[in-house]
Amino acid sequence: MKIRKKEKQLKPKKVHVVKIGPHRKGVIFLWILLISSVAFGIYKNFTAINVHTVHETKVIEKQVVDTSSIENFVKNFAKVYYSWENNQNSIDRRTESLNGYLTKALQDLNTDTIRRDIPTSSTVNDEEIWRVGRINDHKYAVIFSIDQLITEGKTRKTVNASYEVMVYVDQSGNMVIIKNPTICGIPGKSDYEPKAVESDGTVDETTIEELNEFLKTFFKLYPSASQEELSYYVKGSVLKPIGKDYVFSELINPVYRKAGSQVQSSVTVMYLDQQTKAMQISQFDLTLKKDRNWMIVK
Repeated sequence: MKIRKKEKQLKPKKVHVVKIGPHRKGVIFLWILLISSVAFGIYKNFTAINVHTVHETKVIEKQVVDTSSIENFVKNFAKVYYSWENNQNSIDRRTESLNGYLTKALQDLNTDTIRRDIPTSSTVNDEEIWRVGRINDHKYAVIFSIDQLITEGKTRKTVNASYEVMVYVDQSGNMVIIKNPTICGIPGKSDYEPKAVESDGTVDETTIEELNEFLKTFFKLYPSASQEELSYYVKGSVLKPIGKDYVFSELINPVYRKAGSQVQSSVTVMYLDQQTKAMQISQFDLTLKKDRNWMIVK
């Protein structure tokens, strides 16, 4: 009997499991949360933003500065600075006039540039501005050249030279020269030679003959043609009336190249100018197209 009692005591108790119904509010909330998380993950996967480095390019817009007033100021200064007569009254007038252009320091510096016993007189025939360079908001470097007629006794000669000055412009637009005319060079002739345009064989001989006849006819008419007359040869306002008394002489080395349905032409035209009696040579780059007849379209 004792043994059975012990066996009864060792028998495990049945564990009570609490079952939650699938329709209870808590379960519904968890399902909604799970489905929302999965849906959000799929959405993010398809709409992911590519993160990349953006390199910003800063565009500095160049301001167009009207330098005509600076150019006129320097030209007027140059006329005064490089003009004198070999007498005291002329030298004194020059010195007084220069005070309207130079700083006080430069006025003092230029006191003896034209000596009282100078044997020459000078007249400015021409002055040219070659470059106006902006240093900052107020300072401009100006390169100019001067043609002077120098007279010494009965000898007269023309002298040409170039200089650079510095001009200060204040907020009101008033100007003063802060650097004395300093010798410098001016641009000379470049060695550049453009490559000669040549025919590339894309236009056949028959078409070349047609184009030559068309251009000869057109350029004979062109100098004196009205807008209405030009409209038979030219599309729109590609070439405008010039109203000149030129007599056509010849076409020189016309070059033709095919470009799709059009033909590009480089042609030199020689005219006799009836007024000057000189030969006038013009160079044209034209685009021609044929519908029913040839037309200059560009």
